[in-house]
Amino acid sequence: MFSVGYDIGSSSIKLAVVDIESGKQVAQGFYPKEEMLINSHKPGWAEQDPETWWEYAKILTRQIFSSGNLNCKDVKSIGISYQMHGLVIVDKDKNVIRPSIIWCDSRAVNIGNEAFEKLGSQHCLQHLLNSPGNFTASKLKWVKENEPDNFKKIYKWMLPGDFIAMKLTGDIISTVSGLSEGIFWDFKEKSISKDILELYGLDKAIFPDIKPTFGEQGRLSKSAAQELGFESGTVVSYRAGDQPNNAFSLNVLNPGEIAATAGTSGVVYGVIDKVNYDPSSRVNPFIHVNNTNDQNRLGVLLCINGTGILNSWLRKNVGNGLSYEEINSIAEKIPIGSDGVSILPFGNGAERMLSNRNIGCQIFGLDFNRHTKSQLFRAGQEGIAFSFKYGIDIMKEMGMDIKVIRAGKANMFLSPIFSQTLANVSGASIELYDTDGAQGAARGAAVGAGYYKSFEQAFKSLKKVDEVLPTAEDTKKCLSAYESWLDKLESFM
Repeated sequence: MFSVGYDIGSSSIKLAVVDIESGKQVAQGFYPKEEMLINSHKPGWAEQDPETWWEYAKILTRQIFSSGNLNCKDVKSIGISYQMHGLVIVDKDKNVIRPSIIWCDSRAVNIGNEAFEKLGSQHCLQHLLNSPGNFTASKLKWVKENEPDNFKKIYKWMLPGDFIAMKLTGDIISTVSGLSEGIFWDFKEKSISKDILELYGLDKAIFPDIKPTFGEQGRLSKSAAQELGFESGTVVSYRAGDQPNNAFSLNVLNPGEIAATAGTSGVVYGVIDKVNYDPSSRVNPFIHVNNTNDQNRLGVLLCINGTGILNSWLRKNVGNGLSYEEINSIAEKIPIGSDGVSILPFGNGAERMLSNRNIGCQIFGLDFNRHTKSQLFRAGQEGIAFSFKYGIDIMKEMGMDIKVIRAGKANMFLSPIFSQTLANVSGASIELYDTDGAQGAARGAAVGAGYYKSFEQAFKSLKKVDEVLPTAEDTKKCLSAYESWLDKLESFM
């Protein structure tokens, strides 16, 4: 028996197939092979067509199950992980009205900031409404203000994962965790926020129905089953935003445990058991996947929009066809501190941890007579690690003790420079696992469908594959380079 997990990202669609009995991944893949296009018609905008996600998910499924080694009829449960904070709106026929306004779009920042002031910062933070910023609620309000004809057509709004679930089952539902990430859920009142509804002028009728994170959320429709090759009636039994799901995939479920990712964006995600918040809302608590009425489990999210996308940009525009492995090899020849070159990697929209400022990517210290692409490659990776350090220090101000960071051995964590620099400047050991969001979604689906009776059983086969420890001899050099980098950042603050 197999459990399948889809991870709907902004760069690609990923799929993992897990053998339920052994707990091992038996197949995986992603599509397309080059990063998906993000349309930016105006500065700060970022949009994608939700139908493209679905088309790519179907192509990927057929590719993986066409080899003949796997029987698609053996798929018993389906889980979904998805890019957080996106907005999808559909009409009464379930047709997409306009492109999705995705996670890194910053057009609604001012709307969210005004809401934060009107509702009051203490009220928002204590009710886990964070600062509404450019989260989903504010994006929906932006459509209401700027595209009234489109707003009038709305039958339901959804998060990206809700849209994929709709394509699978025909049902339009979400979860409390999902509503929390969209800044729609009042944690204290345990209901959709009346304050947000009233302030933004939103009708509760356009909200999806609510189902638990783990459990039956719908059954595969006949039409979707034909397109994918799976059995009609297969249960969809788990969904979560990509960062809560990444934490879940690393078995980060209890207070004090920390997960990280470093793909297009970078994230540190720590679990706490009581309401705590940064007064400036630079990091944000959301409802974690295993939160219950009897047991608080909140995830504190540090999100850095501009991280791996910088590494990707350098490869495309400076690398002249080099692979990431070749870039890593070239950068390793440059000493810590990149011969005086510093890069602020913030070129992917407004940064939450910079109080919603959009300062763009900045390069400092470049000498045309001494420096080459090699220094740029290393400075890029160091700058990404330094941005993690900056955000981790904010989390430490909240009282979080970060000694161990768990991550999948993927994306930027495949780079020895990035991983070692992060370990040195944070002082934390980094544990790397052979897992990812799609695999986590597959495990979550097996839990939700009842094939695993506990989280412990679901993660029995999860093994640590590598560990990166701070090195005393290099930590001083890394911290010195960080202080120089920080001076540049603070000039923008």
